[in-house]
Amino acid sequence: MLSIVIPLYNEVHTIYEVLSKVSGVDLPDSMDHEIVIVDDASTDDSCQEVERFCQSHPKVKLNLTKQDRNSGKGAALRRGIEASKGEFIVIQDADLEYDPNEYRILLQPILEGRADVVYGSRFMGGNPHRILFFWHTIGNKFLTFLSNAMTNLNLTDMETCYKMFRAEVLKEINLKENRFGFEPEVTAKISRVKGIRIYEVGISYYGRTYDEGKKINWKDGVRALWCILKYNIWAKK
Repeated sequence: MLSIVIPLYNEVHTIYEVLSKVSGVDLPDSMDHEIVIVDDASTDDSCQEVERFCQSHPKVKLNLTKQDRNSGKGAALRRGIEASKGEFIVIQDADLEYDPNEYRILLQPILEGRADVVYGSRFMGGNPHRILFFWHTIGNKFLTFLSNAMTNLNLTDMETCYKMFRAEVLKEINLKENRFGFEPEVTAKISRVKGIRIYEVGISYYGRTYDEGKKINWKDGVRALWCILKYNIWAKK
C-alpha cells in the first residue's frame, strides 16, 4: 500500500481538487493507497473542504489529523509519516503544483527492486513545467549543489516536494525540522543510511505565483542553507 502524506495549511481553494486527483490515481498492480492529511492549524475552511470530500467519497481511505497549533510543514510531515500504514510513503503538497498521476513514475524503480528512495526532479526529462521565478531557480540549484557537495549525491532537485520512500527506511530517520528545512534534513540523513539506493526521475511541475498562494520565501531559503550545513556537519543524528 502507498501512503500519501499531505501537510495542509490554508489551501481551501485547492485541497478538494488535490484529493480528487490523489484518490483517483491508477497505481501499478492495482496497488491500494491511503491518504494521510495533517492540518497544521489552518485558519480558513481547509478542514471543512476535506470533510466535504470525505462525505462525497466515503470509500476513500483518508485519515485527517489536526495540529493544535501551527507548527510548520516539517512538523506536519513527521506526524503524517508516523501515522502512515503503507509499505511506501510519498509526500504530496496540498496545492496543484504536482501531478499525482506521476506516482507511477516514482514507484517504478522501487517496485523493480532497484531503489529505496526516489526523488521527482523538476529539472530533468521532457515533462512540462511552468516558467516562473528566475531567482527561485537559481536558489534551488545553489541549494541542491551545496547539498550534493555535502552528501556526495548528484541530485538535480533536492528541494522537490515529490519524494517517495520505502516506509521502513523513512521511519528509521530521526527528523527534527518543523518548517521547510525538512527537504535538506531528510536528504542529508537519508544519504547516510548504509546501502541506501537513491534514484531520481523527471516529473512535471505546475508552479504557482504568490498571488496564487505560494508560501515559501527567501527566509525559508536561508533556513535551508543553514540546515544543509547543520545536518551534514555537526548534527548528523
